[in-house]
Amino acid sequence: MYKFHPLRKDQETRDKNAEVYPLLASDFIYPYFIIEGKRIRKPIKKLTGINRFTIDELLLDIKLTLALGIDKILLFGVIDDDKKDDSGSAAYAYNNLISRAVKAIKNKFPSVVIFTDVCLCGYTSHGHCGLIKGTSIENDSTLPLLAKMAVSHADAGADFVAPSAMMDGQVEAIRLLLNNEGFHKTKILSYSAKYASSFYGPFREAAKSTPSFGDRKSYQMDYRTVKQPIDSVMTAINEGADWVMVKPAHTYLDIIQRVKEKFPSTILAAYQVSGEYMMIISASEAGYMNLRFAMTEALTAIKRAGADYIISYYAKEYCVST
Repeated sequence: MYKFHPLRKDQETRDKNAEVYPLLASDFIYPYFIIEGKRIRKPIKKLTGINRFTIDELLLDIKLTLALGIDKILLFGVIDDDKKDDSGSAAYAYNNLISRAVKAIKNKFPSVVIFTDVCLCGYTSHGHCGLIKGTSIENDSTLPLLAKMAVSHADAGADFVAPSAMMDGQVEAIRLLLNNEGFHKTKILSYSAKYASSFYGPFREAAKSTPSFGDRKSYQMDYRTVKQPIDSVMTAINEGADWVMVKPAHTYLDIIQRVKEKFPSTILAAYQVSGEYMMIISASEAGYMNLRFAMTEALTAIKRAGADYIISYYAKEYCVST
């Protein structure tokens, strides 16, 4: 008579009947924000538990991250406003911040898998992800700069470059220049399904990348769309992407599932973005929920939906508690 309750009667039985494997340290990619200087580890006010690191401090923290079993990291460069210009030249300048960070990491921890964000928003004076003309994004003229940025990271030793600017043709432009420069082994993680989301707010403070005017809705995806992300992922794969991404993650579980079902053999990453992370942090601090339980449920849902890897600011805390 009773079919389902016996499957849930105690923890041992529930564990036996679970259909999604527990989260492992190897499932995570941990994001880092890098700044210029020395001996600085600066907490980010709107991103609880997360810091900006100078390269020397970054190396100390990566040692702890590796000890937790997390061997994949994603790097974002953060520069002062007086170093920014209309073309984001600091992003692809010789010996740029991220290139120096990659070299230092690979010298000390050669086994770490390094992903580098490829976008101009944190380096432009206007805060948009590419070149602009008036108030319009200049897609085609942005592509060579993204490709140049990617090559600088590859030359430093990055394992993956991760274009997040959402410019049409960005993967093709990057793959072509990587190949032309001899970086055939450098892989591309494409932010293929990146939505124009309200959940990026804390990140924009962390990366100092808030647009000075308008928004990014003309190049990031409308949250009301379902077909566009599938088409965008297909385009990225055809252009040479090795892995693809859905961003945000736990508010876009349906998109993660659709992408994985459509492209089962392609590695899929999902980014639990800053606002998603801070919603749970803030609710737990207010006493509305248990942080560990709520975060584990959200991250497991992302894995359940089909993500092979999860980018999360909670990754280290999760692994510390496991």
